[in-house]
Amino acid sequence: MLDRFGEKWFGKDSRLRRWFPLYEALDTFLYSSGKVTPAAPHIRDAMDLKRMMVTVVVALVPAVLMALYNTGLQANLAIAGAGASPLPGWRADLVQWLGLGFSPDSIVDCAVHGMMYFLPLYIVTMAVGGAWEVLFAVVRGHEISEGFLVTGLLFPLILPPTLPLWMAAVGISFGVVMGKEVFGGVGMNIVNPALAARMFLFFAYPLQFSSAGAWIAVDGFSRATPLAQMADPALSLSVTWKDAFLGLIPGSMGETSVVACLLGALVLVVTGVGSWRIMVSVLAGAVGTVLFFNLVGSAANPMFALPPHWHLVLGGLMFGTVFMATDPVTAAMTNPGRVAYGLLIGVMVILIRVVNPAFPEGIMLAILFANITAPVIDRLVINANIKRRMIRYGLR
Repeated sequence: MLDRFGEKWFGKDSRLRRWFPLYEALDTFLYSSGKVTPAAPHIRDAMDLKRMMVTVVVALVPAVLMALYNTGLQANLAIAGAGASPLPGWRADLVQWLGLGFSPDSIVDCAVHGMMYFLPLYIVTMAVGGAWEVLFAVVRGHEISEGFLVTGLLFPLILPPTLPLWMAAVGISFGVVMGKEVFGGVGMNIVNPALAARMFLFFAYPLQFSSAGAWIAVDGFSRATPLAQMADPALSLSVTWKDAFLGLIPGSMGETSVVACLLGALVLVVTGVGSWRIMVSVLAGAVGTVLFFNLVGSAANPMFALPPHWHLVLGGLMFGTVFMATDPVTAAMTNPGRVAYGLLIGVMVILIRVVNPAFPEGIMLAILFANITAPVIDRLVINANIKRRMIRYGLR
């Protein structure tokens, strides 16, 4: 339903009809839709796609704030403690122009320094990914969904701060086009687009993700992530459990803080946007698998002895559990299916971490594999329900 302005410029007989998705996206972003259901049945619900996406964005705010602070903190600690120098160019010039410094004791200094790495990646992601969204919407004549607001925010949060901007552009292009649009667009994708984008970058440019210096935004400073330190017998852990819980450790920009993830989980569960069954099942599957490997033990692999409370605070396990595994499009839909889906992710992430010490992180691959199996899990649950009801009513 178009208003008078929209009918005049973007109506059926207008020359600008092709560009209606752009007008509709701006109009529905600023105002509520004018569409109503003229006949029964009427279903009243305050939650629609736009509100769901906005809720997820709100839930991500703590992770974004922590990404800004911790990225700058890790860089400033390296500058102050290791004699490293900040990357030359506009970042250092802008810090000096703002009258700030690189002090790890200053929250403002750390947040501003981290912002200079997060914002460029976020802007490139939104510009390139948004352009693909608009292109496919215009060609197909579809509406532009608010779903990319979430994908565009999730993607830079799961990237290392020093990733070149052109790689971010290539990655989000793959995620949007191959991870979503080839399946038909919003609501039809079978894998999480942000994770598909990161998976592509990880296997296409592995040095940017697995090298020791990929996680500190300082030139000439090299340090392995805590999870990589745990997996290497030659390295000793350089962080405390408290720092890992708070997120004051090297890692992907938005994944380090368990506190931020728990705050986001609270928002998603209270609003009903995220499934608590999936979150609890992922953690249960992970903890149970860790305890099993602790009992088995291994003299050669230190990951077998890593206790559950360390697994939960290292890597992207909590971030993936809260914001990736609960994606309503790619996750299981039935309640029993959600439990099985979450358990599958929890078991697989620990299997990848422990059994393959060369690849200490596993949440990305675990969730992508579970995305593919989610329809099969739901089908098995539905078939079981049908069979049980047929037996109940004597139909077989």
